[in-house]
Amino acid sequence: MEIIIDFIQNTGSLLLYYIIPMVVVLGIMIFFHELGHFLAAKYFNVKVLKFALGFGPKITAKEIGETEYSIRYIPLGGFVKMLGEDEYDEESDEIAPEDEKRAFNHQHPLKRIAIVAAGPFFNLVLAFLLFLGMFMVSGDYILTPEVGSVTEGSPAERAGILKGDIVVSVQNIEIEKWEDIKDIVESQAGKPLLITVERAGRLHSYSVVPEETAEQNEFGEEVKRALIGIGNSGEVVNVKLSLFGALKESLYQTWRWIKLTCLVVVKLFQGAVSIKTVGGPIMIGQMTGEIVQESFSSIIPFMAIISINLAILNLFPIPILDGGVIVFLLFEMLFRRPISINKRELAQKIGLSILLLLMMVVFYNDILRLFR
Repeated sequence: MEIIIDFIQNTGSLLLYYIIPMVVVLGIMIFFHELGHFLAAKYFNVKVLKFALGFGPKITAKEIGETEYSIRYIPLGGFVKMLGEDEYDEESDEIAPEDEKRAFNHQHPLKRIAIVAAGPFFNLVLAFLLFLGMFMVSGDYILTPEVGSVTEGSPAERAGILKGDIVVSVQNIEIEKWEDIKDIVESQAGKPLLITVERAGRLHSYSVVPEETAEQNEFGEEVKRALIGIGNSGEVVNVKLSLFGALKESLYQTWRWIKLTCLVVVKLFQGAVSIKTVGGPIMIGQMTGEIVQESFSSIIPFMAIISINLAILNLFPIPILDGGVIVFLLFEMLFRRPISINKRELAQKIGLSILLLLMMVVFYNDILRLFR
């Protein structure tokens, strides 16, 4: 009896903290992705036959106007089916003469590229909106520019900077948070910098010459950075943001994570980042569950980051992904003719094989993490 009770409790916790949050997170991101395709198609007057969240059999479906909207049992995906989208599929429905102008394959390649790219673009929009909502409600948490430590023999110590000093400006640029100091200093090796600090209510200015130092970055690579030998105090404060401030910070964070995601992809191909770090739905579910249990509010930035990852992944130039379709359409624009059916089918088979291989690696990594 005790075993049965434990099993029920564990199953309930798994559903409550892992499976349900994962389905919600993925569902929202997939909805926005497909909404992008859907709205772009409607904007260009392309007939949309189906709008589905999930794959497999339908849980529920309703036809409104010319489009069937449905929710399906497998929540790891979704799709928008447009008239004339599967032009090379022998089983696709014939296009009535009156609908030819509204068929996807009869649109100019630029319109089709816009419709295809709208999915990943809406994932980026979702990330921006999530960041914006977070900054509007909670403000921003920043490291104060208070010096928590001064390295012995460092340029800062030689100049006279002390622990407890608050950095007010560097080169007459006002400092609001600790990251501002790092952004200015790290590219100024060997150049004298005027650093003004506040100490006991009085301002003191010092000329500090940063020294170039070799460090390991987050990818384990040795990089050279300019340092002056100070560490932060670790004090974090909450700063309320205006609408403009929240918009600015949301744009910055969205762009920052786009760049970081692209950099990680490049490092994966270079071998600087191990393929073992790549995860899929199981890892997302695991991380979502852990975040929900620790701090529910942290799920917002997590969703934003995953949404950016989904956008970048979909733009990979792999056939059957949005990026692969865009490559086909660019070819059509360049050579004024579509890729032949045989070449397109071959490319799609290769693309499907690559995706299946990637999925195998992802699920293998996810399962190993579960056992660890």
